[in-house]
Amino acid sequence: MPQSASTLTDSDPSPVTRVSVVPGGPVEGKIRPPGSKSLTNRALICAAFASGTSRLSGTLVSEDTEVMIESLAKIGVSIKPVDGGRTLVVEGVGGVVSDDARKISSETPVEMFIANSGTTVRFLTAALSAFGGKYRLSGIDRMHERPIGDLVDAIAPALDGSIAATSEGKCPPVDIDSNGWTGQPMRVGGGVSSQYLSGLMMAGPIASKPIRIEIVGEMVSIPYVRMTARLMESFGGVTGWEFDGDEPWSGLRCVNVEGSYQGCEFDVEPDASAASYFWAAAAISGGRVRVEGLTENATQGDVRFARVLEQMGCQYSADQIGITIQGEPLSGIDVEMGEISDTVQTLAVVALFADGPTRVRGVAHNRFKETDRIGNLAIELRKLGARVDEHDDGLTIHPLPDPSRLSVDSPVVMETYNDHRMAMSFALLGLRLPGIEILNPACTRKTYPDFWADLQTLTGRSHVWTTTGATGVMAP
Repeated sequence: MPQSASTLTDSDPSPVTRVSVVPGGPVEGKIRPPGSKSLTNRALICAAFASGTSRLSGTLVSEDTEVMIESLAKIGVSIKPVDGGRTLVVEGVGGVVSDDARKISSETPVEMFIANSGTTVRFLTAALSAFGGKYRLSGIDRMHERPIGDLVDAIAPALDGSIAATSEGKCPPVDIDSNGWTGQPMRVGGGVSSQYLSGLMMAGPIASKPIRIEIVGEMVSIPYVRMTARLMESFGGVTGWEFDGDEPWSGLRCVNVEGSYQGCEFDVEPDASAASYFWAAAAISGGRVRVEGLTENATQGDVRFARVLEQMGCQYSADQIGITIQGEPLSGIDVEMGEISDTVQTLAVVALFADGPTRVRGVAHNRFKETDRIGNLAIELRKLGARVDEHDDGLTIHPLPDPSRLSVDSPVVMETYNDHRMAMSFALLGLRLPGIEILNPACTRKTYPDFWADLQTLTGRSHVWTTTGATGVMAP
């Protein structure tokens, strides 16, 4: 069910900030987004449990990476930021010092606050259970509504100890009391999040014994699993794959993991999910935007979003430096997005400006992310007068029937549900539509603290900020 939006009432003294992106002409320029959240948090896990020192370059500075760093520090991992945190030097606790690190949590559980970071709670649940010790992982209220039962159920039979997700529906907090993994085979469901499998894979070398992980059902977001394997290889992890049928990745049935992590130097790519907003800006405005640092050979599957825009009519070009989108008249498409589901909200906004409906398929798991990214997305787009049809596996977005009815005199207020991807996607509306006001724009700090500044630089137009308290509008 869609999450209810918080609203300001006359009796609510809390200030509410809104931002409006100012419409204008075509968006032209180039940009390099910050480092990938997915790669940064994966690299932090491997480096933290490695023997020796790792240097991670191009890392993301955001709420999601900060809660990972703070949690790892609580078990004795030394992580030193360089260049404002865009490089991290990590002293791993692998090898001979592991017993000393485990003693930190030998008496009372180590409390780790992970906010609303799905990667942090899932990767740490697997890694810490394999490492051993007593831990409690908790977050904000929404985190305690996000299921983690498939991961806990996969670990429990192979754990020398106990593990439990203590909220209704097997959601966090997660309590761990572990002496490590036994080496028994594991079985994990693939339908809710690929991060369950990625977490188990990365924890394999921490367990110091070969691990076999069987997948139950179809695995969503396969590119993230491949990305995990490539990153693990950089640190010394080894993965082997078993498939059903002639189509390897769609028939993934088992992963075998072994090896041990060694410190290394690792370069983090720019975030491909973040790049989607800038490619979409070109598509919506009829402009031309080049995203640098990402190529067709990037490890992140979300670079394929640019190809989806090409399907809609945009011009696509790529070289060894970056990928460019040139906006052209847009056509509605029917597209499977299970492998690039973090870009569904971006595409939904683009689809409003196409000449026909766009059907998005394969993303049923999007209901279990930072918010219900199907139901709540539909609620907000309907505020614009758009027709949005919800389906079990996705949604259909119809073209906006009368954009001219929107004006700054009758603003439309878009709720973000504290979801960074809602905020960044809705920002794109303002490139074409006046009177779009986005609530809680600061939620982008979860993965992209500088998003609003970067978008403003790219468009060359200042955003309009207002903060409303109990007594009215205060200075922006």
